[in-house]
Amino acid sequence: MIYPEPISRLIESLQKLPGVGPKTAQRFALFLLSLPRDQVVAIARSMVDARDKTRYCRICGNFSDDETCTVCRDKRRDSTIICVVQDSRDVLAMERTREYKGLYHVLGGAISPMDGIGPEQLRMRELLERIKKGRAREVILATNPNVEGEATALYVARVLKPLGLKVTRIAHGLPVGGDLEYADEVTLSRALEGRRDV
Repeated sequence: MIYPEPISRLIESLQKLPGVGPKTAQRFALFLLSLPRDQVVAIARSMVDARDKTRYCRICGNFSDDETCTVCRDKRRDSTIICVVQDSRDVLAMERTREYKGLYHVLGGAISPMDGIGPEQLRMRELLERIKKGRAREVILATNPNVEGEATALYVARVLKPLGLKVTRIAHGLPVGGDLEYADEVTLSRALEGRRDV
């Protein structure tokens, strides 16, 4: 179907969002056209505001609307534990568990030689400075369980171990509700490695 130019441009723009293909972009565009103008303006304004007013925390690298993020400002957090993650979305995932009470450090990616990303492109220097200045006694590595995440975790562990810190890695294994028969060998071996007393 051929749409007028403004609608075609909107559909094209929406396709730039991750996971949004042509049909979903078309559905979003037509939905936006059905809304009252003030709601569309409010959505557009909130997008521009989020882009213009969001920055990175000077301490941990997480999203923030101030110089430091809400986690770093929270005096109730355990400052002796730092959870190292690849990106700010990982902080949100960890926070949803409501279990972790320490601080975070966002690396800003993972080591990936194929993409030209080495340790120099990550926020490693900031992590080392933070550990040397602070009172951290444990660093939890919570990078993704893929080749890049594993390489990053191994590199960070190798750099931090000589500092006398306890360096741990989050366990990997079977998802709750998953079936053993459908799990791959790597997932099962990780589940065995991460087993604990009952």
